[in-house]
Amino acid sequence: MTYGLNPSLLLALLCFLHSTEETCPSVCLCISDTVSCSSSGLTKLPHSLPSFSISLDLSHNHVSWLSPGCFNGMSRLENLLMAHNQLKALNPGTFQNVSGLRHLDLSSNKFRAVEQHYFQGLWRLEELLLFNNKIARVEAGTLSGLSSLKKVYFSLNQITDFPFFSIQDHTHPFLSMLDLSSNRLTHLQWEDVKALPRLVQRGLYLYNNSLICDCSMYSVFWHWDLRGYDSVRDFKEEHICFINGDLRSSIQFLQQNRFFLNCTVEKPVLQPVTVLLSNVLVSEGERMRLDCQTSLTSTDLSFTWLSPSKGHITKANIDDNLIKLLPNGTLEIRATKVNDSGLYVCTAVDIKQALNATREVNVTVLLPTAELFNTGYTTLLGCMQNMLQMTELHTPTTEMKDAKEKTLMLRTEGTKYMGERVFPA
Repeated sequence: MTYGLNPSLLLALLCFLHSTEETCPSVCLCISDTVSCSSSGLTKLPHSLPSFSISLDLSHNHVSWLSPGCFNGMSRLENLLMAHNQLKALNPGTFQNVSGLRHLDLSSNKFRAVEQHYFQGLWRLEELLLFNNKIARVEAGTLSGLSSLKKVYFSLNQITDFPFFSIQDHTHPFLSMLDLSSNRLTHLQWEDVKALPRLVQRGLYLYNNSLICDCSMYSVFWHWDLRGYDSVRDFKEEHICFINGDLRSSIQFLQQNRFFLNCTVEKPVLQPVTVLLSNVLVSEGERMRLDCQTSLTSTDLSFTWLSPSKGHITKANIDDNLIKLLPNGTLEIRATKVNDSGLYVCTAVDIKQALNATREVNVTVLLPTAELFNTGYTTLLGCMQNMLQMTELHTPTTEMKDAKEKTLMLRTEGTKYMGERVFPA
């Protein structure tokens, strides 16, 4: 006869064996697969860290040195938090055998440079946080091999140059945020910036730097603003440049653009394409499609709609399953409501030719006819009923009888009409 082992007993036994083989460091808190040693006054890593850890928090300590292979044996590690320590550099092989790392927070340390060997082997890394350090130099190969990277934060440092040329579609297909704000960038290689993948350009944050005002710089930002990139629109006041490099002569170039009137990029703005107008009537609940036909003939156009109830609508920010923006710019609302009435403005942008054209549609959403009749009829009937009640005491019996008969007839005929209107034979 064979006996099956109780699953609960097996789980308890495994947990017991786990706890006896790997003891949680006394200065840390271990819960499930998470180990937290935050704010423990550590100057170096604990002697033995549990190998089962998926998340390890060593933030807010005084660690200034990580030896090569210091995370050996932690093959399951995915999240490593080391913000607010005293790290100045990383040794080659620091992250060997932890290739599964996905989130690495090294913010608020004392790094002065980021060298190309720092993150070798972390091909699964998705988020890298290096903001609020003292970084002045980023080597060209720093992000090489990080093919899963999605977000990188370099803000609040002292960076004067960045190797944009090292980021391409095939090297970083998922990179959607590169934050270089609040640094010391002055004159960038704008051709390298324009060659970045579109996804990276959309999430490239460059505000609050020391950019020198010139047409090449302004052209890049003008196109990004035209495309509606949040990285530009959300920080318009923080985008400044310095005239002739003079730190005393700064302008908010996305709001004060007179300095750039002689730049080629401004010509389409000074000569706007004629606006097309139209009116649309639709009943509430019906599907509505608004086209964005303009005089632009390019097949590579981007579209943005400004609606009275939803604000700006682009392919990137639609979060309503009742609204769809088709590739040809047509805006589709599946079930219209009365508050969808108003002026809709579509802007079509030809990026290559630096042209834009606008299409305006005045939309009126009507209540269904039957509902309008029902409301009016009910109101009229109610008013007549009140009048009858008010005059009943002062009206002769014969006249009162005739009035009630007329009211009854009106009610009957109205009901008959409504019946035919709502439920036609």
